[in-house]
Amino acid sequence: MYRIQRTERHRDTARREDSHTAAVRERASDCPALRQNRVLIEGEPLEYLTFPLLEGTGIVKHLFTTRLGGVSGGEFSAMNLGADRGDRRENVLENYGRIAKVLGVEVSDMAASHQTHTTNIRRMTAADRGKGILCQRDYADVDGMVTDEAGLVLVTFYADCVPLYFVDPVHHAVGLAHSGWRGTVGRMGECMVRAMREQFASRPEELYAAIGPSICRDCYEVSEDVAVPFIAMFGEQVALPGKAPGKYQLDLWLANELILRQSGLLPGHIAVTDICTCHNSAYLFSHRASGGKRGNLAAFLGLKAREKD
Repeated sequence: MYRIQRTERHRDTARREDSHTAAVRERASDCPALRQNRVLIEGEPLEYLTFPLLEGTGIVKHLFTTRLGGVSGGEFSAMNLGADRGDRRENVLENYGRIAKVLGVEVSDMAASHQTHTTNIRRMTAADRGKGILCQRDYADVDGMVTDEAGLVLVTFYADCVPLYFVDPVHHAVGLAHSGWRGTVGRMGECMVRAMREQFASRPEELYAAIGPSICRDCYEVSEDVAVPFIAMFGEQVALPGKAPGKYQLDLWLANELILRQSGLLPGHIAVTDICTCHNSAYLFSHRASGGKRGNLAAFLGLKAREKD
């Protein structure tokens, strides 16, 4: 198993749990927020990450990719899921095929976002299967997706920005969103909670959420114009003075966690990553660490079929 550098969290959060949450945590065991997994696909090791908290709900299949286990070469080595960065299409499709085997689905069951740093959210249905991967999308500017259809796997892309996973085990619905600094200051997490309430009658206190691998505060230096709206929204805890005048260290993990808690999610229902893409750029694609010469990681999330009574 590849040795990853985990990042110390900058803030402790109190937990308030109901009996259902406690049961989920018991099923998830006392594992770290993220678990490393390793399988052999086509005789080669493939590593991916999962959230024990989400697994504990019992209704989803999900993962977050690493760089290990694909067939792409050069700056895309090896598990590149981005088809629009110059990699060979046949390599990207083979990579999707390997992830599909891990999840126990077909590539044709997947539907991909079209990310442009918005807070636009689309309800996805079976009619969207294959879009953005095997065939052209008929939608654009979609950074968040929700569905209540089992068997459809949502896919979003990353190389430092924040993945947000949502699971509603009561109404059997899920959501997946891309949240960079623009999406975070636009409160993408809150937008997703609202969308799931409107589409599926999800209640915030029933939702489980996970904040996935992305760039940590220590690695993410931003200019004052980026930091100011965050400070206005959350206070100085999310943007500490940087090493140079006019620079700040921005904590997207904490900002997204605060948004989820302000949106009504219970503290014990939120898993927050401790894995930084920039610190682990040999394991995870990082735009900042590579100077933009990189492939794409991807988050996958889908509902399992309901068990028959």
